[in-house]
Amino acid sequence: MAGINKNLIFNPAGNDDVAARTIIKGATTGLFNLNATKYPWAKSLYRIMIGNFWIPEKVSGLKDDARMFHIDLSPDEQRAYKGILSFLIFLDSIQTVNLPNFSDYITSPEVNLLLALQTYQEAIHSQSYATILETVVESKERDEIYYFWRRDAILFKRNKYIGQMYQDFIDEPSEKNFFRGIIANFLLEAIYFYNGFAFFDTLVNNMKMLATGRMIAYIRRDELTHVTLFANIIREIRKEFPSIYNENTIREMMSTAVTQDIEWSKHILGNRLPGINAETIRLYTTWLANKRLEMLNIVPLYPEVVENPYKYLDRLQDMSSDKSNFFETTVVNYTQSSSLQGSWDF
Repeated sequence: MAGINKNLIFNPAGNDDVAARTIIKGATTGLFNLNATKYPWAKSLYRIMIGNFWIPEKVSGLKDDARMFHIDLSPDEQRAYKGILSFLIFLDSIQTVNLPNFSDYITSPEVNLLLALQTYQEAIHSQSYATILETVVESKERDEIYYFWRRDAILFKRNKYIGQMYQDFIDEPSEKNFFRGIIANFLLEAIYFYNGFAFFDTLVNNMKMLATGRMIAYIRRDELTHVTLFANIIREIRKEFPSIYNENTIREMMSTAVTQDIEWSKHILGNRLPGINAETIRLYTTWLANKRLEMLNIVPLYPEVVENPYKYLDRLQDMSSDKSNFFETTVVNYTQSSSLQGSWDF
C-alpha cells in the first residue's frame, strides 16, 4: 500500500502558494498563512465554529435533573441515560486524542485550524459530561458509567471496533488506512452520536431532564460542524486525489456503522421507553445514513426510507428557526464580538 508522510514542522523548501496547495500530501512551509486560503468553505466554517463558543458552566438546571433522575425516570430510562452517556464519553474522548493524528497529514493551514478548534470542542464535551455526572448521579455511580464497557459486551465490542479503525492508521499510515480513518471520523460524528442525542431529545419532548437536553443541544450543534468539516475533507480528497477516494469503502463502512448503531441502540434503549422502539431506531438510523451520504453526493443505501420517525426532532434540533421556541431562551451563542473580527476577511 502506498504510504503517506506526516507534515514537517518547518519545511524551508515548502511552497505556500494557494495554487500549489492540496488538502493532503502537499508541501507547505508549516506557516499558518491565513491571508491566502484555498478552501472558502473552511473560512465560513471557522466563523460558525468560533461563534458556537460555549462552556458547560453556563447551562443551568442540572440540580433539577438530579432530582428528576431519581424520582421521575423509570429504571429503563435511568439505565439508558447512564449507558448512552458512557458511549458519548468514549466517542468524545477518542476524538480529542486522535484528531491531531489526522491533522498531522492535512496540508491546508485553514483546515488544520478547524481541526484544532474541533479538538478543543471535543474536550469541552468531555468536561460537559463530567459536569452532568457530578451533578445528576451519585458519586459511586460515576466510575460505573465511565467504565460501563467493562461489563457490557456490546458496548465493549462497539468501542473496540471504533478504536481499532483509528489505531490501524497509526500503526500503518498508508493512503488506504488514512482514507478509512477519515471515513471512520465522518461516521463517528455523523451517525454514532445521533441515536444517543435522539434519546435525550425524547426525554425533553416528554418534559424530562431538560438541563441535560440543553447540554446535549450545545454538543449536537458542535458535532454538526464537525460532520460538515469531514464531509468537505472527503469531497476535496475525491476531487484532488481520485486514486485515494473509494466510494465502495464509504458505502461498506456506512452499512457497518448503521448495523452496529442499530444493535447498540436497541440494546441500550430496549422496547419499553415512551417514543422509542426497535422500529423507530431502525428507521431513524437508516434515514440519517441516507442524509449523510447525500452530503457526499452518494446515492442512499436505504432508498425506501424517506422520513425521520421522530417528528419532534425538527423542533428541538432546529435552533435557528421559529420552530425552536423550546430552546430559544436557553441555547444561545456565547459570542465575543471581537472573535469575529481581524485580518482574516470573511
